[in-house]
Amino acid sequence: MALALLPAAGAAAAELLEANSGQGGETLDLQSLRVKGKTTLIDFYSPFCPPCLRLAPLLEALAQKRPELVIKKVNINRPEIKGIDWKSPLAQQHRISSVPHFVIFSPQGKAIHGQAASKKVMDWLTEAGLMPK
Repeated sequence: MALALLPAAGAAAAELLEANSGQGGETLDLQSLRVKGKTTLIDFYSPFCPPCLRLAPLLEALAQKRPELVIKKVNINRPEIKGIDWKSPLAQQHRISSVPHFVIFSPQGKAIHGQAASKKVMDWLTEAGLMPK
């Protein structure tokens, strides 16, 4: 499901997309989510993760402020699981042991993971005035 985001005057439309809608928890090739020529942020989350739920509107606001950024949300949960689904094929495939979990692809396709990706997201949120310094 794509969320309609209004662009700033003169800016291109920002993108925040649900990357695996209807297929939560299934394995996924991250390279297929990358948008060539743009920075792509992949946000692995669970609908049962309180920090993920608090972060969601901040990521939406970030997408509005940074049109060069594409944010793709990836649900790690299988539909039948209540609670964070650490044993889903997707969580196992990408060795996800905490959520939110980020992967960032540069416009050229270079990926950063783990703590470095989390720090970059927090830096972007702070720079955008969405988090306190």
